[in-house]
Formats: sequence, C-alpha cells, structure tokens
Amino acid sequence: MRLVKFTHACVRLEDAERRLLIDPGVWTEPEAFDGVTDILITHEHDDHVDLARIVEVSASRPVRLFAPEPVRKLAEKVGLADTVTVVAAGGEFSAGGFRVAAVGGEHAEIYDGLPGCANLGYVIEGVYHPGDSYFVPHQRVTTLLAPAAAPWGRHREAIDMTRAIAPERAFPIHDRALSADVGYENFDGWMEYKGATEYRRIPVGDSVTL
Repeated sequence: MRLVKFTHACVRLEDAERRLLIDPGVWTEPEAFDGVTDILITHEHDDHVDLARIVEVSASRPVRLFAPEPVRKLAEKVGLADTVTVVAAGGEFSAGGFRVAAVGGEHAEIYDGLPGCANLGYVIEGVYHPGDSYFVPHQRVTTLLAPAAAPWGRHREAIDMTRAIAPERAFPIHDRALSADVGYENFDGWMEYKGATEYRRIPVGDSVTL
C-alpha cells in the first residue's frame, strides 16, 4: 500500500487499482483527485472538505463521499446529496476497494464545548486518520496519521494518543498552521523524542510504502 501526503489533512491511499482519498479540503492540491472516485470525509470543516472542488470533479466522473450526516446536509446545498453515504461511529464499509471502520464521533473541543460537531476517524486496513480528534480506537493500527497543529491541539495530546495506540509508525497531518522552518521542527522533535514509534515527516506530494 502507498500513502501520498497532500497539504494539511489530506492523504491518498493506493494499492494496485485501489484508490481512496481522505479529507480533501480547501488547501488540497488538484492532483490529489487523480484517479479517485471514493472519498472519506471526517467532518464538515472546509479544511477537510472542499465541496466546490468536489462538484467540479463530479462533473467528469462519478464520485462517492462517505461522511457523517452534517456533511450530507452541506452537500445537498450544492447538488451532491446523492453522492453521500452517511456513516457513523461503529460502522464498517468498503470504499475505493479498501475496508474501512468509522470510529470516534466527536470533534475535539477548542473552548466552552465548541465546535461541538461530529467527527469520524477512519481505520483503513491498519491506517488511522483521526480527523480533528485524539480518539484512540480499539482496532489494530499500524500507521497513525497524527494531528500536528490546530486550535484544539496540543503536543502532549498528540504524543499521548500515539503512545496509547502504539502504531508501528506515525506521520504528521493537520499541519498547515505550522511554519516549515520552526513549527515542523518543534513538533517533529517532540514526536521523535517521546512518541515511542518510528516517526518521520512526509513532504507534500511525496509518498511512503506501508
């Protein structure tokens, strides 16, 4: 399996003819959609789903979205409701030829209970994308995509989640808010020091074989 990193929280999984895109938001490069028909969306925030871009893609080929209910409601406004399969925590399904388990259910708190919206993490054949949360799933995780920077985020919680999950390897996502010269180095240094797993950064546009 190959994992391709795009800007912020977006990644693409590839394995022979199978392709699956996760969380293509407003900062995602157009090439992320190449060869993709199935897309997982963790939640409704535009750094995780760019519905205007998906409308453009759907004009040239069928697209299927798998997402929590609030995303379907937004998709309905732009004529994409029929493309959305609503999923919930505890659900298991197939997308892009991959087996997927939906986990978690709630967005991490920023302040005073906000944003208080749904958020699903996805475990895809051992690869875990938590969206905007530090939820620890019961499924076996071999590759963790660890959130690096957010209004709801802390280094400590990212490290705690990584250690609790104990994956074989971890890579950072959700890192658009970090400066490449200072922020990357700071987060990466702490994850390497205390994450208790193999850790490294995937440059945007590059990939790793899992």
